[in-house]
Amino acid sequence: MLYSFCVQAGCPDGSTAYYGLVLGTDGNFYGTTNQGGTNNLGTILQDHSRGALTTLLSFDGPNGSYPQGALVQGADGNSYGTTTNGGNLSECGGGGCGTVFKISSAGEFTTLYSFCSLANCADGEFPIGALIQATDGNFYGTTTAGGTSSNSNCSSVTCGTVFQITPAGKLTTLHSFNYTDGTSPYDGVMQATNGVFYGRRV
Repeated sequence: MLYSFCVQAGCPDGSTAYYGLVLGTDGNFYGTTNQGGTNNLGTILQDHSRGALTTLLSFDGPNGSYPQGALVQGADGNSYGTTTNGGNLSECGGGGCGTVFKISSAGEFTTLYSFCSLANCADGEFPIGALIQATDGNFYGTTTAGGTSSNSNCSSVTCGTVFQITPAGKLTTLHSFNYTDGTSPYDGVMQATNGVFYGRRV
């Protein structure tokens, strides 16, 4: 065992580490905790492989909350990920609808996108699963709700999306589920050798 979380009162180092680590090109491991940190909204961590853990960021709501899925290291050396909530706190009942973010190995953090930035959350809400970086250099992921299609059979009326986001933060909704073709993606997507993306949904 290299490290036990919540070694201090209030768990400023994080707690509930649901997702796996990613090995960075610098030889360090990077990951997230779903809770803990200074605001109990999750953290981004760096582990120097011998249990010397550094909390790079504590989520605070506006910059995201409750990281979702493992991080992915981009070709630029930064780590990219999503949060289930946070971002624009005026949406989704005041908790925010989720974000896409990047962070450098030095802890320089950028919120690339806050979901539900479009009317009626046409751009999606509540991202799920890890991002992937495809062969075109862009990142791809899914949201469990939002989009331009609606159906009363979907858990939140809107049925979820598949999206593309550039490393600079330009988001494009590639598909809005409408229940007849599925609803509420269960995880992210993967890219096969033929260049096509595959995923699963409820």
